[in-house]
Amino acid sequence: MTERPIPPRPGKGAPQARLAEILRVDHAGELAAVHIYRGQRAVFQAGRPALAERFKAMEAGEADHLAAFDRLLNQRRVRPSLLAPLWRTAAFALGAGTALIGEKAAHACTEAVEQVIEEHYAGQIDELRVAEPALAADLSGFRDDEIAHRAAAIDAGAREAPGYGLLSAVIRAGCRAAIKIAEKV
Repeated sequence: MTERPIPPRPGKGAPQARLAEILRVDHAGELAAVHIYRGQRAVFQAGRPALAERFKAMEAGEADHLAAFDRLLNQRRVRPSLLAPLWRTAAFALGAGTALIGEKAAHACTEAVEQVIEEHYAGQIDELRVAEPALAADLSGFRDDEIAHRAAAIDAGAREAPGYGLLSAVIRAGCRAAIKIAEKV
């Protein structure tokens, strides 16, 4: 974390535009997280119901975050990402695909995604600390939940997944790219 707040962007309307980007991308991210866990749960539901329940519990936490961003988008009159159908589909496919590889790959997916989101939220918290302290506090709580999901995934063997290094790197790169796109579109 930085010691001093990040200066606002210059220009008329720039702070509102930046806030809209933050809310849009975070809404898209939580939407994707819900669908990643749904994909994982769908694969494990029949043969591994206890594991499916674990993913369902994490999905519920992400659904709470999504509901908070739904409210914020409405309150702040910010449109969601125009690519929401793509985020849903890609996220479900990522969750189901990694689950089809196996339990440890599903956990590796969670670890990779949550690592990127944790870093992403940390930057936003620093950026919003002065201008939007209540939102920064909300994001801090969400970040703490993501940290807990990441730790649980590591404890469950994420780093023992087949091809862990490559799998994790590809997922992290995809998440970073999705963040950049969802801010704008």
